[in-house]
Amino acid sequence: MKQAIIDLGTNTFHLLISETNGLSHTVLVRESRAAKIGQAGINKGVITEEGIGRALTVLTYFRHILDQHGVLPEQVIAIGTSAIRVARNQAEFIDRIRAETGINIRVISGDQEAEYIYQGIRAAGALDEKTALVMDIGGGSVEFILGNKSRIFWKQSFEIGGQRLLERFMSTDPISAGSVRRLHDYFQEQLLPLANAIHQYHPDVLVGSSGSFDTLVDMWCMHEQGHLPDPNQATFMLPVGEFYRAYSLLIASNRAERMQIPGMIDLRVDMIVVAVCLIDYVLKTYTISNIRTSTYSLKEGVLASLSE
Repeated sequence: MKQAIIDLGTNTFHLLISETNGLSHTVLVRESRAAKIGQAGINKGVITEEGIGRALTVLTYFRHILDQHGVLPEQVIAIGTSAIRVARNQAEFIDRIRAETGINIRVISGDQEAEYIYQGIRAAGALDEKTALVMDIGGGSVEFILGNKSRIFWKQSFEIGGQRLLERFMSTDPISAGSVRRLHDYFQEQLLPLANAIHQYHPDVLVGSSGSFDTLVDMWCMHEQGHLPDPNQATFMLPVGEFYRAYSLLIASNRAERMQIPGMIDLRVDMIVVAVCLIDYVLKTYTISNIRTSTYSLKEGVLASLSE
């Protein structure tokens, strides 16, 4: 049986089509396209007309791929996250998508989003018996989960995603030292519940989920080996020293310079600056010295949950 998962993120829409045979899944399609539905509206609680237009363009393309693979409407699960979750015009957005593409969107809570992300990361094999701090940096929200391969101890979604931070704090390019300081102050204020949970559970590894973490791994592989990583590898150990090499490069560069960095893609070139500021804050504030990454995230977690 075929199954399609669409993750409608604030910045990027992701499509996963898999075929199930017994207990095994064969991935037929993995596709990501920029939709940027949060652009210019995320901090106002609205999806702009331009954002709706970009969403329709991407989902019309996804609809074509679904049809090519003979995926039936009832075999499609489309998940709406932060930008759709908080939009005052959520109902209008969902209705227009359904009318023009036939795709029905299910909007999930931040708590459910964190649950799916955990399941995706666990399916990738990125967790062991030790307590990990899982972090998924989206365009609208950031999910933090404390857990191991057996269970979740604590989880919370924070509406501090990359597009929100970009529009609020990155007034210059390259980002200014003052903006980085303001970001750190903001993180300290917003992430107080996380600080309390860290104090209780003492994670010794940061597990970063897809997005900017994928690009950091791509940059590392290009720098060290001159080629991109194996697309079939789902988890990586990213040296902290390599993260800080990339961090120094990214915050000192403007957009054109960042695009020239081997491993960089247009999809990440803007948001990665505020993302690495958040990663830096987490590593230093919570004294974590190990970074593991997972290419699996929400959509793989939705797929894994269907098998349970």
